[in-house]
Amino acid sequence: MKQLVAYITAGFPDKNFSLDLVSALKEAGVDKLELGIPFSDPVADGPIIEVANLHALQNGFKMQTLFDISSVVAPTIETYWMGYFNPFYHKGVETFAQKATEFGVKGFIIPDLPHEEALPYLPLMEQYALSMVSFVAPTDSKERIAKVVKDAKGFIYLVAYAGITGAHASEDLTKTIQAIKEQSGTPLFVGFGVNEKTAKERARGVNGVIVGSAFVEVLLNENLSAAQKIDTIAQRAKIIKEKINA
Repeated sequence: MKQLVAYITAGFPDKNFSLDLVSALKEAGVDKLELGIPFSDPVADGPIIEVANLHALQNGFKMQTLFDISSVVAPTIETYWMGYFNPFYHKGVETFAQKATEFGVKGFIIPDLPHEEALPYLPLMEQYALSMVSFVAPTDSKERIAKVVKDAKGFIYLVAYAGITGAHASEDLTKTIQAIKEQSGTPLFVGFGVNEKTAKERARGVNGVIVGSAFVEVLLNENLSAAQKIDTIAQRAKIIKEKINA
């Protein structure tokens, strides 16, 4: 069974909404959760998630919001913190590691921390039994892929194309997938540009898909009530889960 990983912006529009949304996503078949840490300059994300980040910060998001949500949801669904390195560095990577362990969070996804710069933190990750999710891009050479995925834990995040989240670009990932599988048996998930239309194709040859912008765009729809937003996102999750396993 291929898995569905869902990204949501933590605390947007508020903490209780996030808790209700995660519960609905789990019921809809989501297997893993990326809790996005709102940040002012999310360089790997497209305009949809960027706007959600901005609104969350304007609504008063604090790191305690992330911790409060995680304390409730992490025991119920495999949860990762997705964020840019600045907050981790500012607060201290070990502080995040301690909190993650306390709540049962499985690891970190930090898209602007290159593999070489992540290496010094791997002993700390091992100490706290956490994963630092590895990123692979279709532009990576076989040699680089071998380096990046050699000790990959949790899962490997394969970026579907060079660019930002939420775009509709497409690249042939066959050779990249093959190169990853030659080096690692860690579960492999494809992200960027995954939605109801692209999910089945993106899931070919991998263990599942990561969906973010297709969910977050619903949160930005001011014509929907909170309940309607949750229902719409849950329905999208169900459709995607069915399509990747059809």
